[in-house]
Amino acid sequence: MGEIATSDRQITLFYNSKSVRAKQAIAYAETEGFALQKFDMLAAPLTGTQIAELAGRLGVSIGDLVNQEHPAYTSKFEKGEFSDDDWIKMIRHNPEIMKQPIAIRGDRTILVETPTDIIKI
Repeated sequence: MGEIATSDRQITLFYNSKSVRAKQAIAYAETEGFALQKFDMLAAPLTGTQIAELAGRLGVSIGDLVNQEHPAYTSKFEKGEFSDDDWIKMIRHNPEIMKQPIAIRGDRTILVETPTDIIKI
């Protein structure tokens, strides 16, 4: 069992409070009446274990969670291949570079690409 608690009765959403897409997804989910448990990654940065668990739930590498096109990434880092530990440190110290929002309900996990993707969970 992972560090992230999940439920079939609610959607657990990991998001960046400055993200327009996240705000739209939250508004859409609330309009549809979904129960939400929200985790703002800027207010409370994720642990390394949580980052690794989210990558595992999505079936991607930890490096695939990083948006290398984000201005915060391009201003501080160069594109490249790094170890999982390096990616985790980069995300922990710069949570805005992590792709998000990520929605979890029970055993299902998705990267929300458009606000209406939330209904897929």
